[in-house]
Amino acid sequence: MDFSLSETQRAYCDTARQFMEKQLAPHAADWDANSHFPVPVLRAAGQLGFMGLYTPEAQGGLGLSRLDASLIFEVLAEGCTSTTAYITIHNMATWMVATFGGDAVRDEWCAALASGDALASYCLTEPNAGSDAASLKTRARRDGDDYVLEGSKAFISGAGSTDVLVLMARTGEAGAKGISCFLIPGDAPGVSYGRNEDKMGWKSQPTRQVQLEGVRIPARYRLGEEGEGFRIAMRGLDGGRINIASCSLGTAQAALNQSLAYVSERRQFDQPLADFQTVQFRLADMATELEAARLMVRQAAWKLDAGLPDRTAACAMAKRLATDLCFDICNNALQLHGGYGYIREYPLERYVRDTRVHQILEGTNEIMRVIIARHLLAGR
Repeated sequence: MDFSLSETQRAYCDTARQFMEKQLAPHAADWDANSHFPVPVLRAAGQLGFMGLYTPEAQGGLGLSRLDASLIFEVLAEGCTSTTAYITIHNMATWMVATFGGDAVRDEWCAALASGDALASYCLTEPNAGSDAASLKTRARRDGDDYVLEGSKAFISGAGSTDVLVLMARTGEAGAKGISCFLIPGDAPGVSYGRNEDKMGWKSQPTRQVQLEGVRIPARYRLGEEGEGFRIAMRGLDGGRINIASCSLGTAQAALNQSLAYVSERRQFDQPLADFQTVQFRLADMATELEAARLMVRQAAWKLDAGLPDRTAACAMAKRLATDLCFDICNNALQLHGGYGYIREYPLERYVRDTRVHQILEGTNEIMRVIIARHLLAGR
């Protein structure tokens, strides 16, 4: 069992770190303060292949493994959690188009999506269908060579500023088997967007409701067969959980780095904070928890790449553990900074705000426990 990174993986991480240090970290606080969606930076990320990391090479992507992508997302998130989180969502949507779209759809969209010239949003959640995604109400009705869609989606990252919506809608019976997946151009007639939600964190990406009123798209824009949408969504979410866990790892690493520098410089009672055993113990716990989360995320990504039978449970375990522990690490880092941690001169309060939502999205951590428990009990 070899835990070391390959030379190629180290090269990917080096490239990601250079991009993070130049393009993300210096601007993250300003993007957060002004709720700015940095589209030119996303395009620059696309030029390095970061917008199509695990999209197949034949469709314009890099064709990397989920483990490789996780390593890159972790590094990028050290610079800006919110922007990196959007990049992961775009990667998931692009992979869905490349994997489940027909030749015509792939030829039309994949190169632009993988390069970042076109941006994508993923549309599953609805106002009354969050954790219970199989109960979604948005409908797609077949009309000759087209589909006509009616309904609404909620909490959609990038909505109103993206070119493509990868959207789940009901084409058949109630429940999971009646759901299909579609690509919808973001500016299609009948598509409209709500206000940009005033969120606690993730402020560098817009979050809006999406309304669909008589939206007509050609049948070739369906991804996969009718009734396969829920399966596609769940396959996407396995990787999405690894992705968001990786963002938590990167942010927690940034919080730990910031804390190590601060306690070494800050003096109280005529000595550096780092000399106090209580501070040392807290740092030791933060580092240990971060390493444990990192190992679990990388193992889950490896299982997903290998297609192992327990991959879904492993991804749920990794997401649950990493997002919980890394939020706590960021919160403890804020505590080590005292009052300075609570003001925007330091990034700690942003780290706390940005990582909090990771315990909710891609399936709440309560749902992760349901998935894990079902896996355990199925083997009895």
